[in-house]
Amino acid sequence: MSDFDWTRNPGYNTGKPVPGHPFIPEQPGSPPEPNILIPQTPGTPGNPGLQPEPPAEPQVDPGVEPRPKKTKQGVNKRGDINTIKELGQMTVPQTKTNIHCLPIVGQIEGHMVLPPQNKTTKYEHMIPQLVALEENPEIEGVLIILNTIGGDVEAGLAIAEMITSMSKPTVSLVLGGGHSIGVPISVAANYSFIAETASMTIHPIRLTGLVIGVPQTYEYLDKMQDRVVNFITRHSHVTNEKLRELMFRTGELARDIGTVLIGKDATECGLIDEVGGISGAVKKLNQLIEERKKVIGGGLLQ
Repeated sequence: MSDFDWTRNPGYNTGKPVPGHPFIPEQPGSPPEPNILIPQTPGTPGNPGLQPEPPAEPQVDPGVEPRPKKTKQGVNKRGDINTIKELGQMTVPQTKTNIHCLPIVGQIEGHMVLPPQNKTTKYEHMIPQLVALEENPEIEGVLIILNTIGGDVEAGLAIAEMITSMSKPTVSLVLGGGHSIGVPISVAANYSFIAETASMTIHPIRLTGLVIGVPQTYEYLDKMQDRVVNFITRHSHVTNEKLRELMFRTGELARDIGTVLIGKDATECGLIDEVGGISGAVKKLNQLIEERKKVIGGGLLQ
């Protein structure tokens, strides 16, 4: 009897016999009648129906401040900027401007990767930015801020050639220092400024690492030196003779040959155009932008 399914018998638990089926009374220990769930319509008066369980509220530790959510602009509710950690940039008023600021700081990194503790400016990052600035119609002028100790010669010349070949007005401002290969970058702009306390080191090219002591090595070094000297003299008011005199002067640097120019000294020799700061650089750049607009407008009217 244990294998008999009592629920399949129509006469089970009805109390009445069913024609065609034997009447089997309810047996003790028989399986209980299954509970059948009847669908209910939500919203019926007196019958709320099946309602989904509300989601459980997250457990918040009262001693921990909740983390604010980010917005589309990358600014969270507390006003923090996501780029502070990655780029070191602080928040500024969101005003539309036609001038782009291009900083060149630290050591200019070229073909060799420098140690991670060095503050570097990678030329493979600078060149695409300069191309984008040249193609962006909303940018009408570029302000270049320099505080560099120099670095790779070919990388510095590549950045300088990109700056001087731009069609848009450019102004450079040397703050802190514009040493070594930073000199060609500073003079590559249409107009150059230097802070009163900033310095620039003029010295000959030096090689690091393994050097083969053959005449060809000296000839290559001499040609590279000529490339730097010719670029500086073409884009500034210093003469070739004066620049080489500053470059190969002895006695001013303790363990090297060269000259350190501070502020006004750089303008007196014709290397930099003017001593000034950020206000003078922005004013001059706006002046160059207006002059360029007049030239373009005059060309369209002819």
